[in-house]
Order: sequence, then structure tokens, then C-alpha cells
Amino acid sequence: MDNMMLIGLTRQLTLRREMDITANNIANAQTSGFKAEQVMLEAHTDSRARHVDGPNRVAFVDEWALGRDFSQGSLQSTGRPLDVALEGEGFFTLQTENGERFTRDGSFTLSPNGELTTSDGSQVLDTAGNPIFLDPAAGQITISETGVISQNGQPGQQLGIAVFANTSALEKVGNNNFSAPEDAERLVDELPAVRQGFVEGSNVRAMTEITRMMEVSRAYASVTKMIRDADELSRKAIERLGRP
Repeated sequence: MDNMMLIGLTRQLTLRREMDITANNIANAQTSGFKAEQVMLEAHTDSRARHVDGPNRVAFVDEWALGRDFSQGSLQSTGRPLDVALEGEGFFTLQTENGERFTRDGSFTLSPNGELTTSDGSQVLDTAGNPIFLDPAAGQITISETGVISQNGQPGQQLGIAVFANTSALEKVGNNNFSAPEDAERLVDELPAVRQGFVEGSNVRAMTEITRMMEVSRAYASVTKMIRDADELSRKAIERLGRP
């Protein structure tokens, strides 16, 4: 297979990956706390394809990393006392079946035994790393800007909020949650404000993602045509060389 075919195929692979990521962004445009993602590419100039009359070094494109936009999404009022949003950098701390996790989705609810949980049943933790329990019969629930939960004016547990010095170290693990390395540095003096009765919307810009999807589709079609033309050129060259 010649250089043009190899370069075209590597580009097709990255375009497929970019299309998958873009489609996922669009699908989560209404998901609370979702952060938009984008494929980051790099060029390889290793000697991966050679021929006697051509260059010895050819550039190939490959996926380098998955970039994530952690910018603030818009705050949407719900009026529900257990809906909370973070205004600023940070994550709610959760305990899941797979260990400690972090999320921006503050759509919380109470389990039958009064435990504060996420929509998938994960435990919401306080500042000490303990599950948060509330008494549904104890009266009105209020949550301060610092995350202190009170009922009938009596303060109780405080929402556990983690702020990381390097958010790029976080890994997405499903259910709109993230995991962090054990040695991830946490900031304690820059906690975000907690807004009760709000949820943070997705920061996906739907029109931007739709435009990107169209660009990826056109680019894929262009690369496909290039590969087809290269194959046709090779076929014709072989036919001519094979003539007596």
C-alpha cells in the first residue's frame, strides 16, 4: 500500500473518532453538568512508509488525547430544594460501587432511608467523606452558599466539594462522573459557591457541534475520494506497465 493510501486511512480513523465524540456532545447537550469533549491530534513523522523514488519520512495524523472543556455551564432554576449547582471550579464528591467519584451534576434526591444520592443511586458525601442523611419529616431543607445543609434552621452536614489544581488529570468513568488519581492535588482555599434550587446545564454549544459534524462529514468524503482516486491511479499505472 502506497503512502497516499496509508495517510488517507489514518485520517479516516481520526475523523471517525471525531465524529463519535461530536455526536456524543450533541446527545448530551441537555445533560446536567456535562462537559464538551474534543479530539486532539498529533502528527507522526516516523519512517512508516518507503519507496525508492519517494520521501523517506511521511507525516501521519493520530489521536493524541481527548480534550475536555471544563468551563461553566449556565445555571438553570428548578426550584427543587435538593437540586444544587456549583458556581466556579469544583466537583461534588460521591461514593459509588467503584470507589470515590466526582461530578458536576447536582440533581440529588433522597433514598427511602433519607440518604442523599444521585440519580443513579451513588452516595453524596460530606466534607468528612461520610454519606449525608436527612430527615424528610424534619422540615424545610436549605443549603447555604458554602454547602451547609440545614433543616428548620438547624445546620447539619456540609456538602463535600473537591477542587483540583489540574483538572486534566481527571478521567471520565461514565454516568457523568470522573475519577481522580490518588496523588491529585486539591485546593482548599478556592471553593465554588453552592446555589440551591439550580442545576448546571451542559456547556455544549449545539450549533457549534452540528457545524463541526458537517465539517467532519465533508472531510471524510474528501479523504474517501482521495483514496479512491489514488487506487484508480495505481490500477491504471499497473495496466500500462503490463502492456507488451
